[in-house]
Amino acid sequence: MGGILAIFLSLVAITSLFPIYTFGGTTRSYEFNIQLKKVTRLCHTRSMVTVNGKFPGPRIVAREGDRLLIKVTNHVSNNITIHWHGIRQLRSGWADGPAYITQCPIQIGQTYVYNYTVVGQRGTLFWHAHISWLRASIYGPLIILPKQNVPYPFTKPYKEVPIIFGEWFNTDPEAIVSQATQTGGGPNVSDAYTFNGFPGPLYNCSVKDTFRLKVKPRRTYLLRLINAALNDELFFSIANHTLTVVEADAVYVKPFDTKTIILAPGQTTNVLLKTKSRFPNANFLMSARPYVTGQGTFDNSIVAGILEYETPIHMKNLPLFTPILPSLNDTSFVTKFSNKLRSLASAKYPANVPQNIDKHLFFTVGLGTAPCARNTTCQGPNGTRFAASINNVSFVQPNVALLQSHFSNKSNGVYSPYFPISPLHWFNYTGTPPNNTFVSNGTKLMVLQFNTSVELVMQDTSILGAESHPLHLHGFNFFVVGQGFGNYNPQEDPKNFNLVDPVERNTVGVPSGGWVAIRFLADNPGVWFMHCHLEVHTGWGLKMAWLVLDGKLPNQKLLPPPADLPKC
Repeated sequence: MGGILAIFLSLVAITSLFPIYTFGGTTRSYEFNIQLKKVTRLCHTRSMVTVNGKFPGPRIVAREGDRLLIKVTNHVSNNITIHWHGIRQLRSGWADGPAYITQCPIQIGQTYVYNYTVVGQRGTLFWHAHISWLRASIYGPLIILPKQNVPYPFTKPYKEVPIIFGEWFNTDPEAIVSQATQTGGGPNVSDAYTFNGFPGPLYNCSVKDTFRLKVKPRRTYLLRLINAALNDELFFSIANHTLTVVEADAVYVKPFDTKTIILAPGQTTNVLLKTKSRFPNANFLMSARPYVTGQGTFDNSIVAGILEYETPIHMKNLPLFTPILPSLNDTSFVTKFSNKLRSLASAKYPANVPQNIDKHLFFTVGLGTAPCARNTTCQGPNGTRFAASINNVSFVQPNVALLQSHFSNKSNGVYSPYFPISPLHWFNYTGTPPNNTFVSNGTKLMVLQFNTSVELVMQDTSILGAESHPLHLHGFNFFVVGQGFGNYNPQEDPKNFNLVDPVERNTVGVPSGGWVAIRFLADNPGVWFMHCHLEVHTGWGLKMAWLVLDGKLPNQKLLPPPADLPKC
């Protein structure tokens, strides 16, 4: 009897450590309490908005096919929403999370349960706040394991380790946004980058706040890399080690070896790290620093963690090797790296690239300006305000949720269903910029019939200088079928499209001074946000939304909103 009781008590102890889920392994429940917590980095202590008092926030683990119920309770004065970045949200757009797009924010004292099922996805994603700049501290890993007894299509790792890149600000990011909004200028940059919340030894007053990865010789480790930084694409490398890329944005890819990874904000990548065959008598820095293409200021610093080999005896004063990272503006490396990413395109994991296109779209993406209010001076170019746009439409955020107004047929005065399919005025997009740099403003949606196959070319502009823009599409994965530099040529460039095994992603960098072509099938009814994942550009208006209408069959229709959906 005592043995049975001991087993029961040990099971109780185990289930208290992990989320509650039903014994089919199908429903997993989590609780997120949005609360303030004092955190110290770089000898600066500040009160920050967190989930459950953790920075970064808690890890969510599920299997493909699982249902997630995540109860979010807001205990702070800031309004809050959570986005499950990269989750398809099939017919469950109410759980997608971008503020005023699919839901009104959760206000102080309110609770909302995000309810969705993981369908046909496996790998590494992440979750983050999706309102103002609160994702500076509200983010965490979202790990989707394969179904039970389904192996990885690569070497089974000895251990799996999430490494989430972030940014640390000595002052409150919300105050930084507020000041930039008032002045119309660029916001102050972060004071450090972080690995799992730690800036590492290369910053002042930061040696104790270093992420350390302890490994054993002759082992394979799966590193789940996530770029949750607000405003910077980042190079990542481990000194004297090679990484094997096996997944991007929760989709398996054809494996390839590389010394360095490039990750834009919103992108995730799984890599295999094979450790050395014997104890190397050394430690190795893992480092990341920004890839920069724009004219603006940026945090020119390096975050580092330490890769340590476990040894039976403690060894002091081991040499520390440092990786060689690409130069800050190494667009050539970024292009070569992204061209190596290919879908597995196997029988088990096919690449279902749309071959026949119903709708061809051409969007310009880039920066511009907006006039300063009368009798005031602004800190943008020539006394204007910084702005950003897609097809010269700078998105104006509504004060009610777009999905709600669509579902209840109350869209009048909330949004226009006439987003332009191409720029209204042609110009030499990557050449000499036009004299008029002003953007137009509006809340316009691109409306698509259910199951429309879409080809979208996104063209960078040099209006205020060419710049790379990581564009994230909610509700869909898409195939990156082509990219190039200069102006897109609709006659010549499609001849070189890869329609066999292009990489499948949810976030793609529009090359600086170039273009990228993507294809996707609009098989998910609802309103879906698309925006630059550089938070500064999103704030300036580099965003839009798609409205995918219901299909004819019952399983092609958006489900009704949940009873606890927050009200504006």
